[in-house]
Amino acid sequence: MFGIINVYKPRGMTSHDVVSVLRRITKIRQIGHTGTLDPFAEGVLPICIGKATRLIEYLADDKAYIGTIQLGKSTTTYDTEGDVINVSDKTVTLKEIEEALQHFIGDIEQYPPLYSAIKVNGKKLYEYARKGENVEIKPRKVNITCLKILNYDEKHRQAKIYIECSKGTYIRSIANDLGEILGTHGYLLNLIRSKAGIFVLENSINLNNIKTIADIQMHLINPIKCINLPCKEINETDLKRISNGNPLKLNIQDGEIILTNNNSLISIGTVSSGIFKCHKVFI
Repeated sequence: MFGIINVYKPRGMTSHDVVSVLRRITKIRQIGHTGTLDPFAEGVLPICIGKATRLIEYLADDKAYIGTIQLGKSTTTYDTEGDVINVSDKTVTLKEIEEALQHFIGDIEQYPPLYSAIKVNGKKLYEYARKGENVEIKPRKVNITCLKILNYDEKHRQAKIYIECSKGTYIRSIANDLGEILGTHGYLLNLIRSKAGIFVLENSINLNNIKTIADIQMHLINPIKCINLPCKEINETDLKRISNGNPLKLNIQDGEIILTNNNSLISIGTVSSGIFKCHKVFI
């Protein structure tokens, strides 16, 4: 089995849990996800099966999320799973929230939550947090291209937001930081990843609906459709040369390309001065 499946991860499961379920169904060990999604969150989680795991580095890693921020309180984890540590009676208007969100647009430096899997000196941050140990947390550069309010319930002080961002962006940190900017505290009530590269919510299959190999095969995507590189169809003779590790002459523009045969991914490599240099072979 070789391909990518766009799985909808239910809340309460880890990304590794999803991989384990698919391994149990397929009996295939070579399965991997394209980016961790916290147990607290749900939504799009592309899974690579078989040799497709070698393509993860070629998949677009921009993300989009829909989340609800609760203002007026903050927690140790920046979401509902932590203990409440700050409370404020201050109310804010929709206009104030919209203005505050502008602080997050573009390239920013973001401090990740203390309760996260980022490693410092070989240990995950949440390991320090659970032991009550102090550790220096350094900001990380992330990029946010779109951040807007979808709905604001002023009575309950809940703001539903949509965000498009780079890999590694913590929406929990945005919730916490937004509350601090507004002077009223904040944490994340819920979070749905609606997009991961080309994979979107509307085309995902809920993990709970995957019971058999047939369910997976029905939704398996040809990797050729998932990689933004030009394709070159090769004949059987060229296919044999690639299989034997021989160089291949191609009369095409220099650059990185995908070689295919009968709509199957054969190789990814680089053309330079008409010679194809293979980086990865999938036959």
